[in-house]
Amino acid sequence: MRLWVLGFVVGAWWLQQQASLPAYWALASILLALSVCLYLSAMPSLKRLLLICHLPPALTQTLIKPLIYTLLAVLIGFSWAALQAHYRLSESLPNEWEQKKITLIGVVASLPEVTERGQRFQFDVEQVLTPQAIVPSHISLNYYAPYVDPKITVVKPINAPLFHAGERWQLTVRLKRPHGSYNPHGFDFEAWALSEGMRATGSIHQKSGMQRLDEAVNSPQYVIAQVRERVGLHIAQALANKPYAGVIRALVIGDDSQITQQDWEVYLRTGTNHLMSISGLHITMLAGLVYGLTSLIWRRVPSLVLLLPTKKAAAIAGMITALLYAALAGFSVPTQRTLYMLMTVTLLLLQGRQLAFSRILALALLVVVIIDPWAVIAPGFWLSFGAVAVMAFACGARLARPNWLKEAVSAQWAVTLGLLPVLVMLFGQFSLISPIANALAIPVISFVVVPLSILGSLMPIDNPLLWAHSVLQACMWGMAWLSHLPMAVWQQAAPPIWALLLAMLGVLWSLLPKGVPLRWLGLICLLPLFLLPVTPINSGDMRVTVLDVGQGLSVVVNTAQHTLLYDAGPAFSAQSDAGSRVVNPYLQAVGITQLDAVVASHDDVDHTGGLASVFAQHPVHWVMSSLTPEANLLQSPHYLARPPQRQFQCHAGQSWQWDEVKFEMLYPEGKVNGEVKDNDKSCVLKITSIGGSLLLTGDIEKRAELALLARYPSEVLKSDVMIAPHHGSQTSSSPAFIAAVAPQAVIVSNGYLNRFRHPKSAIIQRYVAQQAQVYRSDYDGAIAMRFASKQPIALTAWRKAHPKYWHDAYP
Repeated sequence: MRLWVLGFVVGAWWLQQQASLPAYWALASILLALSVCLYLSAMPSLKRLLLICHLPPALTQTLIKPLIYTLLAVLIGFSWAALQAHYRLSESLPNEWEQKKITLIGVVASLPEVTERGQRFQFDVEQVLTPQAIVPSHISLNYYAPYVDPKITVVKPINAPLFHAGERWQLTVRLKRPHGSYNPHGFDFEAWALSEGMRATGSIHQKSGMQRLDEAVNSPQYVIAQVRERVGLHIAQALANKPYAGVIRALVIGDDSQITQQDWEVYLRTGTNHLMSISGLHITMLAGLVYGLTSLIWRRVPSLVLLLPTKKAAAIAGMITALLYAALAGFSVPTQRTLYMLMTVTLLLLQGRQLAFSRILALALLVVVIIDPWAVIAPGFWLSFGAVAVMAFACGARLARPNWLKEAVSAQWAVTLGLLPVLVMLFGQFSLISPIANALAIPVISFVVVPLSILGSLMPIDNPLLWAHSVLQACMWGMAWLSHLPMAVWQQAAPPIWALLLAMLGVLWSLLPKGVPLRWLGLICLLPLFLLPVTPINSGDMRVTVLDVGQGLSVVVNTAQHTLLYDAGPAFSAQSDAGSRVVNPYLQAVGITQLDAVVASHDDVDHTGGLASVFAQHPVHWVMSSLTPEANLLQSPHYLARPPQRQFQCHAGQSWQWDEVKFEMLYPEGKVNGEVKDNDKSCVLKITSIGGSLLLTGDIEKRAELALLARYPSEVLKSDVMIAPHHGSQTSSSPAFIAAVAPQAVIVSNGYLNRFRHPKSAIIQRYVAQQAQVYRSDYDGAIAMRFASKQPIALTAWRKAHPKYWHDAYP
């Protein structure tokens, strides 16, 4: 059974690696092949065939049949995942209805998330009123509150409706197909949207009117969402202005949107981020606590014991607790995994059956993948099931059970060592202080903070919530102190697959029971995971990656011994920016721990919005920019806490050389006049290597282009690759400037269906007329370039090189 389940999971995972879905006829062929294989495996002629081949009959039971059944399980898992994917994708928003006004009726299906500009929530579509419009049944909507000028002292009250879970509304919306940035080692939003069944995203068109039709829809999933919202409101009122109110909210209802980015950094550095929202650990601990209390009370009442044995009663109470807690969390995927395991254990106990823990884990694994085939591409899936499997492997089936303290230490050591290869592979880092931090935080949060938080959330008095917050605040003080230790986190480049597999084998060998010889050899198998060097760059060559940050710009330039970052993309909100979401994960995955230089082209939020997060994670030697001292970036806490060693104003004439690669600042000319637009203050940088040249233009417009044409001859401006000025705006890319640069390739960094409609088609045609190859970040994702001696420039579009079936195909 266990082998069959693993085969099913591998099949589902295999499907998620495909660039396109198999056709229905191909799936029918697979099912036919399955039937034939099952028939042949059961035929007596198979045994005769084995005898003819002089193979022992025992081989059938020990090798051939298990192999056949495992292969069948792989095919079944693949086919099941493919059918689910076909069904899910069939509900996608048609391209012709993107960004068009559509009127529809539906229900607010999730807990509305409060944003800086309004609200965001999921919406179940019940009826489409716009003729011929086709809309998916489950979408995500943003409500943006009307803009109010802060200079106005007297503001007329605006009757802006607030959306609540379970309400039925008639709305006019503008939608688009799910689309996110696509980068090496980055988060794939489109995969997440598919797994959530969210087949369109959009915003509410307020001028067309909004009408609430019903205050509450009496359906189980909406009632649960309403309860969660009321509980969240109670927490917000009881813990108003408290620093960790967002964490309490996450622990009770699973909404972690109110946790600050600074707090997340502490949790990641200490390896306690899994504790800061509803997880399988909390559900297990709470169910175990209720199990113990029920058992303690039940066995002391003879009439209750006669009615139902204590163990069964306690198991039922624990399962009900887990079910209610999972419902309070909105049945998130991590809670489902644990819930299925606990339900399996409870049902077996009620039936008086005993089953090996590995079989229970396999059943839970099978149920999760059947319900959600996309779970296999979520890091949390492998981490949660991996942690349980490692603990069972390391602590189970021993001759004698150690005392509780030794058992707890052994379990913590097993989880830390067992998950280490996966953490390095998925995130390029792991917390060195995680065992200490978790040893302190797990009992405090699971046995004190979580029960008090739930008790206070469901009671009319606020004292338990205040007590929970006080305990949590003391715990977080310790976590913050640990996170600031010099060697709190190990970071490195993502290892190759063979090093990961070897490390996992070494982990399993190291966790074998005492008495197994040469267990220390397992630790040696871990060495390639940490000691393999990053692929070197020859002197004079360079690698450049234009990251996909949406409507913004971020470019990473690597020479043999140095790294330069040119801009870091936009800020999305106070809690999120391209620096934390895109730039930092990329730098960590490729093994960059510090930056030799950062160029902030100009003071626009779509270029500098992510730099504060970069400064928080990476030491920077020097910064060059056109920013004034009052700029938001230079006043941000992250920048002030870790300022660069040196800071310069960019101006024409500056140059330096790294590893035989030349860097020249071509613009602006001297001190820029304060009346000049920010775009025309952009630092224009030309980089010349042995293998070719690159021109970084920021957001310069025609005025700056004319200045460059007047100052430099065409042979200075000429570059093999150019970043299109101002995202392909019609205010830039004049024909004379394009002719002077004469690029072989042009890269436009722009957001999908952005409100500026960049790039303009006329601008694209200008580049095409100059016989330049045009790349767009919204269509191509990140663009990786390799400039090498005596080789043509190699440009790789990430979407084209690593397509998935859930990605749209673009021209």
